Amino acid sequence: MIVVTYRIETPGSIEAMAEKIASDQSTGTFVPVPGETPELKARVAARVLDIRPLADAECPSWPEAADDQRPLCRADVDIGFPLEAIGTDLSALMTIAVGGIFSIRGFTGLRIVDLKLPEAFRGAYPGPQFGMPGSRRLTGVEGRPIIGTIVKPALGLRPHETAELVGELISSGVDFIKDDEKLMSPAYSPLKERVAAIMPKILDHEQKTGKKVMYAFGISHTDPDEMMRNHDLVAEAGGNCAVININSIGMGGVAFLRKRSRLVLHAHRNGWDVLTRHPGIGFDFRVWQQFWRLLGVDQFQINGIGVKYWEPDDSFVSSFEAVTTPLFDKSDCALPVAGSGQWGGQAPETYRRTGRTTDLLYLCGGGIVSHPQGPAAGVRAVTQAWEAAVADIPLETYAKDHPELAASLKKFGGSKES
Repeated sequence: MIVVTYRIETPGSIEAMAEKIASDQSTGTFVPVPGETPELKARVAARVLDIRPLADAECPSWPEAADDQRPLCRADVDIGFPLEAIGTDLSALMTIAVGGIFSIRGFTGLRIVDLKLPEAFRGAYPGPQFGMPGSRRLTGVEGRPIIGTIVKPALGLRPHETAELVGELISSGVDFIKDDEKLMSPAYSPLKERVAAIMPKILDHEQKTGKKVMYAFGISHTDPDEMMRNHDLVAEAGGNCAVININSIGMGGVAFLRKRSRLVLHAHRNGWDVLTRHPGIGFDFRVWQQFWRLLGVDQFQINGIGVKYWEPDDSFVSSFEAVTTPLFDKSDCALPVAGSGQWGGQAPETYRRTGRTTDLLYLCGGGIVSHPQGPAAGVRAVTQAWEAAVADIPLETYAKDHPELAASLKKFGGSKES
């Protein structure tokens, strides 16, 4: 049985609305139809398993109910869908248990907050090909976070200009570099030319030092065949990672790519905010991320502590826990990628709030490239911040003997904890 937890908000009966979901999304119709039998319903009908009341809402999540003066009742409701009715097809699961519910009348708010999949889903999809172990192996990083950065400015640099910046970043000691998610193959920077300009620098650095910096090229495309050609272009040039905009290419695009991929798939979740930003509507990340992990993404961007966007710290912590909690076993976990306005200042709180682990990719754009002493000092500053965090040494104390961290604290405004 597939169990979905819905957070219901309604001025009516919670029990009636829960039954409405179960009926509408399985065997229910607005009038009885020929062939509808009790035996049929017993076999494939969804059913309400549990109702856990919550405090009433103060105002409706959907404004069309603003004039209703009744109390806005809330509850978390578990509804079970027989596997026979849905199978292991993720598009069927999205359509039946997730997608159709938001059109039902009578709700003033509705959010999907949990999803528990049965054992039948184990092995039904490939899951991550590389995940955390493969990302560590390919970057050669153990015992600390993988330190990454982003090519900035995101738009406007031509291939040779991008390659010049990448060359500087590679020499800085960084472990990972990525195209911004907005950069795919525009006229001023075609992917083919970008790969041709960047990969020789990465391979030359590997020859000289033994360290191969992981570079994630943006290969997303509406046409799966064209996206696959982009993938092959990167792989044949010696690349090992690709940025994919998972909402943009969809589940079918990710499934098509993963079956054929030789690259680490770095998932950017742009567009997820539309589905989740209102706390009474949409999806929790813990539900949504399960689809993409089953399909096979290896690395998952989840924002971070003290981000420049709307997302609160608790949401990041919840997302981190979600992508690192096995669905069935550890092999289906993705490498969490902390990003968005990150620099060394958030390292101590990130370390504390994520269970004192260093199993993450710590992605700093301006936090590295805008360091007053240059990108190499930016990488050292972030590394020093993590050394301090793991050793439980205040950043200001550690900075007394580490000038790169000291300059970073001065530039970016001091540590989060101070």
